[in-house]
Amino acid sequence: MSNVLVEKRGAITIITLNRPEKRNAINLETAKQLREAWLAFEADDDARVGILSGGERVFSAGGDLNETEALMGRATSEEGPLGIGRTLLTKPTIAAVAGYAVAGGFELALWCDLCIADETAIFGFFERRFGMPLLNGGSKRLYEIVGLRRALDIIMTGRAVKADEAYRIGLVNEVVPAGKALERALEIAELLASFPHQLCLRNDRRMVYENMHLDMRAALINEGRIAQETIDSGEPFRGSAKFREGHGRSGQSVKHD
Repeated sequence: MSNVLVEKRGAITIITLNRPEKRNAINLETAKQLREAWLAFEADDDARVGILSGGERVFSAGGDLNETEALMGRATSEEGPLGIGRTLLTKPTIAAVAGYAVAGGFELALWCDLCIADETAIFGFFERRFGMPLLNGGSKRLYEIVGLRRALDIIMTGRAVKADEAYRIGLVNEVVPAGKALERALEIAELLASFPHQLCLRNDRRMVYENMHLDMRAALINEGRIAQETIDSGEPFRGSAKFREGHGRSGQSVKHD
């Protein structure tokens, strides 16, 4: 049985960790399958939004401690120990979290653009207890999401962050009833995938990441440069022409011919 399941629902790809007997801990084989699944999503022209899930009981306990030496041996590799922590995609991604998302599993949730947690979700760098370093982008992404002092608190103490606190500090976008994280993630994914102007959406997403640590002048220049790519594609002209013709009223997207 595969350690990573891939399901396609139209333009949405759901990638699910599938080692429930190991709390979805990620060994080398799982990391390999996870990387392959996400790279295939990125290369698929029909795939618009990706969802990362661990099922309804646990998201991921992080790296498999039975393969610690092998995983640590990938500390400076291009892909990182868990396969995707250092991979930058061009399409939107959503984490659907239930239960524990800890250690490297927490870092995978941070890797996604958006995070929907159900009320059972618990986040934390529990590896603090046994001296394992962050190796999958967590130190950078957590700081960018919740700010310096909150990130240092969570990283240095290794404490548990429950769903309600995660929402309060901006770590997750929404908290939903138990068992409903994937359902809500799919609703958001369907909205994002429904927009006909995907280049514009992806470029605007890209602006946010690229401009995050630029000064204002440099960010504005970069915004204009990326926006020009969208303009050159013709998407804004086609969309606005359709809107002037009466399409896309009442909050609906303007669809291309």
